[in-house]
Amino acid sequence: MQPKDTAMRKRTQILKANRVMFAWVAIVSVILGFTIVATIFMVQMLMFNERVLHEKEKTITILKTNNGNIDELEAQVRVLDTNQALSTVKANPNDQAVQVILDALPSDKNELALGASLQKKLLAGIPGLTVNTVQFDQSTQNSNVQNAAGNTESGPFAIPFRLSVSGDENALKQALSNLERSIRTIDITSIQIESQGASRTLTIQANAFYEPAVVVALKDKVIK
Repeated sequence: MQPKDTAMRKRTQILKANRVMFAWVAIVSVILGFTIVATIFMVQMLMFNERVLHEKEKTITILKTNNGNIDELEAQVRVLDTNQALSTVKANPNDQAVQVILDALPSDKNELALGASLQKKLLAGIPGLTVNTVQFDQSTQNSNVQNAAGNTESGPFAIPFRLSVSGDENALKQALSNLERSIRTIDITSIQIESQGASRTLTIQANAFYEPAVVVALKDKVIK
């Protein structure tokens, strides 16, 4: 055999070995890349499942706590229903005593109901008293409603109003006394009295209050 043929055969075998080695390297690289991707995917799935399980555990804990508090809350409500101080100031005889608490701090800003309560309940039936005006401050209406809906501030929220009544000295004293005994908190910030002969005009600036109801509801939470 000639040396030239031997050299060509060796070169051919080396080329074949290189191609085989390249093929194996390529195959191993593909398998390794797939393994790395699959490992990363599995780790991400495990971490996601851990987050989901953590949120489920939190939800279960909250539900168990809430269910455990039901009996205590029911017991407290039953005790309040037997409270004589609340029973004596009920607006309607058929109402539960707890309704007095709800009437004292309503859950919404109902200015019409407050105005009707002032004129028809607190100031009605006072001999010689005349209700001139009941005006509500509209400048704070938008901010209060936005705060209540967005829960950006804690309540209660104020309802500023201006009340003007006329009458003799006894009538005005009785009006202030009725406002003081109101089950709904009324904070008087200023008082002005003007005399016109035997009649006097009482003008007060005051605040009533309300607190938005707490909404208890189940909601969905997206875990990413």
